[in-house]
Amino acid sequence: MSKTLNRLALMTMMAGVVAFGITAVDARPGSGKSSGSRGSQTNVAPPSTSTAPGTAQPMQRSVTPAGPAAAAAPAAGAAAGAAGAAAAAAKPSMARSLMMGLGAGLLGAGLFGLLSGAGFLSGLGSLAGMLGFLLQIALIGGVIFLIVRLIRGRRETAMAAPAAGMARDAQASQNPTQRQMMGGLMGGAAQPAQPAIQPLDLTGDDFGAFEKLLVDVQTAYGAENVPALRAMLTPEMSAYFEGDLSDNEARGAVNKIANVKLLQGDLSEAWREAGGEYATVAMRYAISDALVDRRTGRTIEGDLAKVGEVTEVWTFVREPNTAQAGWKLSAIQQVA
Repeated sequence: MSKTLNRLALMTMMAGVVAFGITAVDARPGSGKSSGSRGSQTNVAPPSTSTAPGTAQPMQRSVTPAGPAAAAAPAAGAAAGAAGAAAAAAKPSMARSLMMGLGAGLLGAGLFGLLSGAGFLSGLGSLAGMLGFLLQIALIGGVIFLIVRLIRGRRETAMAAPAAGMARDAQASQNPTQRQMMGGLMGGAAQPAQPAIQPLDLTGDDFGAFEKLLVDVQTAYGAENVPALRAMLTPEMSAYFEGDLSDNEARGAVNKIANVKLLQGDLSEAWREAGGEYATVAMRYAISDALVDRRTGRTIEGDLAKVGEVTEVWTFVREPNTAQAGWKLSAIQQVA
């Protein structure tokens, strides 16, 4: 009987772990995902550092979509290609029309000779008649060529207009440096533009604020202190964290966190852009992390007595020219 109960307990524990589907490492704030936004740099990998020499993973959860430039460029190319193909298809047709016009002229001259009683092509009997006829054909051919050239030019201009409009739309969606390059390639004057982002100088107080946020965010998450999290996170990150906490609650679990301490950190990049100042920092930190049954207190996964290490890339944001206390967590990225 005792063995049967032990087996049932073991099977229940294993089923619980499978049902939760997450490890202690993945249960920390952010659920082990790359989440959030980094302003205009959201879809650009931050530079690697000595703390995080690998590449930061792309965002798996973000309210910032990929830029439309990548979609607009193929569309503009397709429209331009269609216009070119239509123009190329029109050339053989125009050539055939010209040859048919010349043939019709010769046939008309021959029929006129027959009807007048002089014979088919009788007007070509003398050298002077031959030269005169050729001169007339050349003049007629020249007039036809000019008319065809004019019609073809108008047609190509009309077909190229949509492609040019799409190219301008794609150009408008590029950053200033790309717009300047595209302007030169498309024959337009390269207009000087202010950079979209500018370097941002940080102080020791800023780095102290980042370290404090690392500890405070982890502690508030382990205590399920939602008001405290909202004060330290952007609305986007707060929504992700609250969603993760709700998932844990639905499973009957709680993520306990302790012993958080920054071991090593260095700056990846810092910049200022319209609407905010950003700093991306690679951080290697110690943490004790465990999933605990909310009702019984039984440890489901992990061990609070065991200290592990995690390396992540955190991005912070604040309103321009505000105090260090204005920094908030806007993104967490895992390192590949």
